Parts: sequence; structure tokens; C-alpha cells
Amino acid sequence: MEIILKQDVQNLGYADEIVKVKNGYARNYLIPQGLAIPATEPNRKMLAETLKQRAFKLEKIRKEAEFMAGKIEGLEVVIPTKASEKGTIFGSVTNIAVANALKEQHDIDIDRKKIIIKEDHIKELGEYTAQVNLHKDFKVSINLKVVAEEA
Repeated sequence: MEIILKQDVQNLGYADEIVKVKNGYARNYLIPQGLAIPATEPNRKMLAETLKQRAFKLEKIRKEAEFMAGKIEGLEVVIPTKASEKGTIFGSVTNIAVANALKEQHDIDIDRKKIIIKEDHIKELGEYTAQVNLHKDFKVSINLKVVAEEA
């Protein structure tokens, strides 16, 4: 019997895949558990339409990421912070501070979880780089300039 998997099933296949299994396995386990549906002609058409729409959405997300990558590639973000006279920061500069500075200075809103600082936490004044993961295909670098906050 051919079935369409609704979710990943270990050692059988992945979601939205058409696989052939024994009738009893499909009727007694996969279909009642909601893991699969029979691969009838209407269900096959619905699967094809779902895959087409998903591909369209993924392409749209990819294009938006490509546009943002061009917009922020090589930007310099100045992060003012409280520091001692020796150049040591009180606290540290994290991806949250970078995301806030990007929003304030360049009006670019990026999720803080997508920003990766290579040094993990910045503890001294100076220039650093951070990587922004916009999409699995688009990773861009931004320059961070950590300066002492003026009193």
C-alpha cells in the first residue's frame, strides 16, 4: 500500500514523502496514529500543491535574506558602554547589545539569536567582528566598534 507520510517516521521516511508499506502496518499503525494518510489521487494532488506553496514561501524567505545581506554586509556598529580608564568594560557586550545598536543606528531589526560574536562576550574596548546568520545560505559579517560611553 502506498501512503503519504505526515511527519518523519524513523527507518521509513520523511514528512511529505510517498512510501510503500505493507497493508497491515499502514492500516493498523501509521494511519490511526496520524503519521500517514493513504496515497489516493486527491491526497497526491493536495501533496503536490502543498509542496509547491512551501517552495514558493522558502524562495520568498531566501530573497528577503539576500536583500538584508546586501544591506548589512560590512556595516560598522558603534557600541558605547561604560568602561574603566584601562579599557575594561563594566559587564560585557553581548549579541543583545549588538541587536539594539543595529536597530538604533541603522534601523535594521535582526533577531539577537542570529547574531554570533566570535569572542563570545566582549570585555574590552576595541574593534571586533560579528557574524549575522540571516539564512542557511547567507551569513554576513558586521564590524563592531566598542567605545567608552561619555559621562
